[in-house]
Amino acid sequence: MNDGPRDTPADPAAPATSGAPACPTAPASPDAARGAAGAPAAQSTTAQRPVRLFFALWPDAATVRALSAWSAQAQAVCGGRAMRPETLHLTLAFLGQVPAELVEPLTRLTLRRPFAPGRLRLDRYGVFPRQRIVWAGPGDGAPALAAEVDALWRDLGALGDLRPDHPFRPHVTLLRNADTAMPPPPPPPALDWRYERCVLVQSAQDGQSRYLVKAASR
Repeated sequence: MNDGPRDTPADPAAPATSGAPACPTAPASPDAARGAAGAPAAQSTTAQRPVRLFFALWPDAATVRALSAWSAQAQAVCGGRAMRPETLHLTLAFLGQVPAELVEPLTRLTLRRPFAPGRLRLDRYGVFPRQRIVWAGPGDGAPALAAEVDALWRDLGALGDLRPDHPFRPHVTLLRNADTAMPPPPPPPALDWRYERCVLVQSAQDGQSRYLVKAASR
């Protein structure tokens, strides 16, 4: 199963805004990608290399702290490598390697497209045994969020056949290289994550992995 973008130990503290280098000590929030005029800074695509993109929910500071506690509790039983708190996110739509000429249309679509705010209740641990991943997710499948994701994919269809074959499975990766043969512990109290928008994010490699927020929905 494609688990979306891979986090590595060299990931930055948070997604940086488009048009500026990643800064581990001064991460930018997704809101900053909108810029003073409601649009991200221009980014050149003259290299015409494919760009690795995905849509995601990015947690606020309180949700990050709660997710980090979930991660620590699971790691005590399953071992593995905990995701850096600032890289925690929930992938909504993983586009993979996208032609550079689609970056601008995808950015425009993100900026003009509304994304309904909502609440996501994370109340269970889960595992991807083959990938040795432990994750947090909703027990009910998050139907309202799934409907938003379906609508997002329908709009993305105007730009080409980008949708993967596998269904949406909402989760936040907490641990990698974990012992998934060992069942995770009972989860902490349910975490209610209130989200307001989604972000379009580039996963870049320049000797280390880093995230660049290209745009945020309205």
